[in-house]
Formats: sequence, structure tokens, C-alpha cells
Amino acid sequence: MTHAAAHVNTGDTAWLLAATALVLLMTPGLALFYGGMVRTKSVLNMLMMSFVSIALVTVVWLAAGYSLAFGDDVGGGLIGGLHQAGMRGLGPDSVHGTVPAVLFATFQLTFAIVTAALISGAVADRTKFSAWLVFVPLWTLLVYVPVTHWVWGPGGWILGRLGALDFAGGLPVEITSGASGLALCLVLGPRLGFKKDAMRPHNLPMVVLGAGLLWFGWFGFNAGSALGANGLAAAAFLNTLAAGCTGLLGWLFVEQRRDGHPTTLGAASGAVAGLVAITPSCGTVSLLGALVVGLAAGVVCSYAVSWKFRLNYDDSLDVVGVHLVGGVIGTLLIGLFAEKAMTGGTEGLFYGGGLAPLGKQLLAVAVVAGYAFSVTYGLGKLLDRALGLRASEEQEHTGLDLTVHAETAYDHGVLGHGAPVGSSLLSPSAQKVK
Repeated sequence: MTHAAAHVNTGDTAWLLAATALVLLMTPGLALFYGGMVRTKSVLNMLMMSFVSIALVTVVWLAAGYSLAFGDDVGGGLIGGLHQAGMRGLGPDSVHGTVPAVLFATFQLTFAIVTAALISGAVADRTKFSAWLVFVPLWTLLVYVPVTHWVWGPGGWILGRLGALDFAGGLPVEITSGASGLALCLVLGPRLGFKKDAMRPHNLPMVVLGAGLLWFGWFGFNAGSALGANGLAAAAFLNTLAAGCTGLLGWLFVEQRRDGHPTTLGAASGAVAGLVAITPSCGTVSLLGALVVGLAAGVVCSYAVSWKFRLNYDDSLDVVGVHLVGGVIGTLLIGLFAEKAMTGGTEGLFYGGGLAPLGKQLLAVAVVAGYAFSVTYGLGKLLDRALGLRASEEQEHTGLDLTVHAETAYDHGVLGHGAPVGSSLLSPSAQKVK
């Protein structure tokens, strides 16, 4: 990193500024996507779990997360140092590659935000909000930051030593959030009425709007990871669009064949599955590879979301079935479809690269998934003992919106003295956060 403003490329900087804004928009998009999928009584709680993650992760990232993730390695490829804690030494003239260092740090911050927010979908409808406020910053430091250093940090072992590839976050974003979501929903246990009551999405237009915002933001997520306004960014952009399309079509094909009905929820979920899978591979595979990656994710993830009923884990909004499974698919398929023209060297099995690239991808997936699951499970158990992770049965039955936030998303009536539902005239016991 230098301190010469003349080294900044204005085109690259302009694109990364736009990409950073696009990725930040993904978290409100995720809030709508998740909010539409839950029942009416917990919509606002779902939105809040995403929105509050923006604030929590930002503070942690600026204080220590960025330095530990992208600072010079001090732990044998495992973690960076704290010499840039509090963003120390990063000013307007500090440069990372061809962009301002503070912009690079902010771009990476938006990844950390949406990753933490993703986990909330696995534990929707039953998580104590006060415990979530503690979980998010601790999880960011203990899981997201180390894995990010392994993959993208200076001296990180996955990219630097192992030689596995991940262009835009299959390992630190998709697989960590999916594995962590699985761990946390196992700690919490299933929702009341799981496998008995209908728990249908309450607002499918909201789901589609959220999916659309996610897709829009994903162009910044993937193409922005080229860190420049160049041909690689353009190729990643097109691959992202293509994979989202084939993911959508693959999911609908399965629904039509299996259930006889292509659904709106399936279209939104399929697009997201394709986008998840192309995230690690968008800068390593050709357009043909991107089409296959998206299609594979759409088909496989459409089956994977039903595993929770057979294996009896209540992944409320299918974080495991879409993000963990989709992230694994996209990361492993790099070992088959990577092309030298995209990677600058590595070629996958189908292009003459042999089995070695696939083996590297498999090892990276296994270590990251195992680490994220085990640390999150331990953290969840610790917080459950110390604070209690799960909302009370009364709160869960009534709905977290009213019992925790003293609000409702939809005003369908009044409570005493003409006060609207969710107003400050609710009784103290109804407003109390347990």
C-alpha cells in the first residue's frame, strides 16, 4: 500500500464507489426478501435483524475487523494484525491497488454486513433480539474475519498457499453464513409448530422485490470484486446475470416436474441460488461455465431446501439449502470449469487441469464449513447459557413484532382507547423485551 494519490485510477475508483453502494443495498434487499417469507406477526423483527446488522458490523469492522482481515499476516496465514485498528494510517491519499484504501475497506465492509444478516434467515421467528445484538459482532470477529483473511488477506493460506480460488465470496460469505445458520438453528431448536403448522410466506410481492434488489446489488458484489473498471469486471457481470437466469429456470423446472406448479417463491429462490453459486466462480469460468453453475444450483438447491424436514433441523428461510449448498456447488465447480483466460493460470478438470484444482477447492470448502459450523455452534451455546438465545414461548406464539418491538407491520385494528396496534399506549408488559 502506498501513499501517492497519483496512483489512484479514477475509472476504477468510480466503479468501486458504485459497486460499494450496490452491495450495501443488498442488505435492505435481503431484509425485504426475508421479511416477505415470514408470517405477518414477525415481519418487522426480520427486517430489524438485517438493518441492525449494518450498524453492528460497521462498528466492529472499523474498530478491528478490517485490520484483522486485511492487515499484514501475523499468524501463519490465519489472521492479520491490529496495526490498522480504528482505520489507523488510512487517509484520503492511502492507496490499495488502483483505488483509495478507505474505499477498498468500505467495499469489504459491505460484504461483512450482508454475510452476518444472511444468518438471520435460519433462525427467523424465534431468536431473542437482544441476543442477536451480541451475536452479530462476536460472530463477525470470530468467524467472518478469520475466514476472509484466509481467502483474501495478505499471506492468507487458502489463496496464497493452497491455491484454491474464490473470486467474490463463496467461502467467506456463502459457506460461512450457511454453515453458521445450520449451527445456530440446531442450538435454538425448531419453531413452535414446525412440520405441523403451515408457515407460508405472508407477502410474495415483497419477496420478489427483495430478490430483485439482491440481484441488482449482486452486480456490485461480483463485478466489483475485480476492483477495477475492466474486462474482468465485465465478464463477471455477464456471468452473474447468466447464472441468475439459469438458476431461476432450473428451480422452476424442478417445481413443474415435481409439484406440477412453477411458483413465484421458486422463481425468486432459484435466481438467488444461481447468484449464490456464481459468486465464487464469476471471475474464473467462461459464460458456458456460468450457465452450468447457475443451472446446477437451481436444480440441486430446489431439492436441498426439503432436507430440513427429513433431517429435522428448522432452517426457517432455507439459508442452508440455498447459501450453504449453493456456495459449495459454485466453489467446487471452479475445479471443473475454471479457464486460463479468466484465472490467468489455473484450469479446471474439463479444460485439462486435472483433478488437483478440484481437490484444492474441496479442501477449502471442508475447512471453512467445518470451522464456521463449530465456532458458531460453540458461540451459540455460550450465548444461550449467558443470555438465552431463544425468545419465550409467549413471544413466539404472539409474534416478535408486538412483544419485542411493540409494533406491527400491518394495522388491522385498535387496542383500547382507539390506540393503533403498535402504539406507545401498549401495556408495559407488552413492550418489555425479554
